[in-house]
Parts: sequence; C-alpha cells; structure tokens
Amino acid sequence: MMPEKNCSLCSLCEFRTKIVMPDGNYDSDVVFVGEAPGESEDLIGRPFVGRSGKLLERIMNEEGIRRSDVLITNTVKCRPPGNRDPTKEEMDACRPFLDHELSGRKVIVGLGRSACRDLIGYEGKMSEIVNKETTITVNGKESVFIPTYHPAACIYSRGSIAELKRTMNTIKNRYLG
Repeated sequence: MMPEKNCSLCSLCEFRTKIVMPDGNYDSDVVFVGEAPGESEDLIGRPFVGRSGKLLERIMNEEGIRRSDVLITNTVKCRPPGNRDPTKEEMDACRPFLDHELSGRKVIVGLGRSACRDLIGYEGKMSEIVNKETTITVNGKESVFIPTYHPAACIYSRGSIAELKRTMNTIKNRYLG
C-alpha cells in the first residue's frame, strides 16, 4: 500500500516536492522509522539523505549495518513546512501506509520523539526510554520496538551518539546477525 501519486490526504501535499517513500530492503525484518522528510529528502525523494541521514549511515556502517540491510521510512511521507514536527492529523493521514510498511517486521526502531509519539504514544523525554525494548502490535502482529535518538539529536550530543551506536549494535547482533 502506497500513497497515490497526487496524494492529498493532509495539507502537507501543498508544500512537498516529492512524496518520500521507504528506502532499503523491503524484505528486511528490521525497519527504522524517522519523523518526516527534510529538505534534501523532499528534493531527492529518499529518506535520510541529508545531514542526519549521512550521520545515520556513518553510525550504521561503523556498527556493521548497511542501508541495504534494513528498511528506512518516516511517520509521514511529505515534508512539513519549515521542518516543523508533523501534527497528529498529518501522522494519522499517513498511518495506513506506515502500518503496511511495519507489519510483520521483527523489530521496529523509532528514531526520535515524533516517531515514538506516533508509534507508542510516548510524550516524555527520550532519555527515559532510549534502548528500552518493548512490544507493539501493528495490524494484529507483534514486533519488538526499540526507541532511540534521531540522528539530528546526535549532531549536538556525544551521549546521544553513544546510545544510537548501542541501538545499532543491538540490531546487528540480535536481529541481523
């Protein structure tokens, strides 16, 4: 299930250049979920290709994970104006597409607060839940859920980088290894 080429389920359609669909291995048991496309992603049509994406890929590579080992997506498929957080209504509009992408995966990694808010309803500080595995149900199927920092948070915090590396190490050794 994918959005229509001219999707207008929410107001984000007014601002986008391209709908940003998932990237990577569609058959992987592991999916990373970010918040929303940024400017680079909107122009190219691929998730996590800007500054945050380069950092994510570097950390993945350092821990022995290739982009082609996992599926990478976002809670919404279009860029919010000014890179603001997506609203609940916008995330709800894209939720059927996200649920389709997540269904049947062994593990779902929530990259940042918006992804964790959308997927597990969490509204608190990321530091309180990072790398604390839980289980979520998507389309009637259970998956492990691992909340972690968004790569953008790692640009300014060594502690966040260490936790994101820990997440990647867990993924590599327990779910891809």
